[in-house]
Amino acid sequence: MLTPLDDTLCHQLPTTFDHVWTSDPRWFDRYWFAIYSQDGKVAIQVTMGAYRNMNVLDGGAVMVVDNKQYNVRVSRSLGSSVETTCGPLRVRPIEPLNSFEISIAPGEHALHGELLWECVEPAHEEHPHYTRLQSRTVEDYRRFDQIGVASGWLEAGGRRIEIDRWWACRDHSWGVRRGMGVPEPVTGPKVTLAEKGHVMSFLFFSTDTMSGSLLFSGRGDDKPYTTGVVTDRRTQERHHATKIDLSVDLHEGTRRFRQASVDVTLEDGRSLHIAVQAHGSSIAMQGLGYSGGYNDGKGLGAWRAENHLETDVWDVSHPSKIVYPDGTQKEHWHRIQPVSLSANLNGETSTGMGSMTLTIAGKLPQHLQLQSQ
Repeated sequence: MLTPLDDTLCHQLPTTFDHVWTSDPRWFDRYWFAIYSQDGKVAIQVTMGAYRNMNVLDGGAVMVVDNKQYNVRVSRSLGSSVETTCGPLRVRPIEPLNSFEISIAPGEHALHGELLWECVEPAHEEHPHYTRLQSRTVEDYRRFDQIGVASGWLEAGGRRIEIDRWWACRDHSWGVRRGMGVPEPVTGPKVTLAEKGHVMSFLFFSTDTMSGSLLFSGRGDDKPYTTGVVTDRRTQERHHATKIDLSVDLHEGTRRFRQASVDVTLEDGRSLHIAVQAHGSSIAMQGLGYSGGYNDGKGLGAWRAENHLETDVWDVSHPSKIVYPDGTQKEHWHRIQPVSLSANLNGETSTGMGSMTLTIAGKLPQHLQLQSQ
């Protein structure tokens, strides 16, 4: 079926844009945005993803303020649509790779408002993500990252928050990835993350003199995945990371960090040390639908209805536990934390802000050092 994209000069296959090159149901194409106040006490995230082979467009928006997380999760049938509107949530590219309009229409849900996301520097690609398990491709996707600023307003719980060029970042990823839409098939004995140990650290950051994104993922004794680009904001020169080492100071009895150190070796041999300090409450990503989110526990990409909306408000004052409206509690392992930071590159120090994901599963892996217990 023809769509408006078919009237552009962007075809890469002899077919129309209403389907993708593979029938794998886990195919996804997703935006993610993060926006933080200077002190980290107000944190906003928005996501929207298309799952062409699951007939799903879903998305979410959250805001953390006063230790409460206001959540909106939406989903609809995708069909042949190319419109990035899902329920009250709309994500509209104004100028691709530069600016986006994000809006959440008012209603009975927990959050509404208008945002303008604008880049402050060009996007950069990560290394390709490709993983095989028992001779089967389980991941084959790409992602690019970008630093920006955001302005506008959001209202939650009767409180309107004005946003004036707050620190922001985003990514855009697409391809085939585990955990999208359907459970993974059983193809042989499974070694759990609890047995192997797993750590994933993903830091977006910027200071007066540099910016970048740094991603490290390690499981047991498997070869770790490392990707990252650091940009000199004065010359716009880019330097790729070749090695990333991590050490963290965790809240007692949790896998949530107070402080972290990210030590990076760049391709030209220089060393970058980033000292990270957590600020405010971290966002629990299930509120956006990630990691088994949505009320049915199926997470991103699952078909739910022609139109579906969920909304709730969580207490996120504890560093690791979420308190639901009925008083029950749960540990959420997938959290994203606003941070301040100090970056030292070969003796020159600058300070700034960032967004850091740190997930730790199972036994503490060899790739992670603890600063204290």
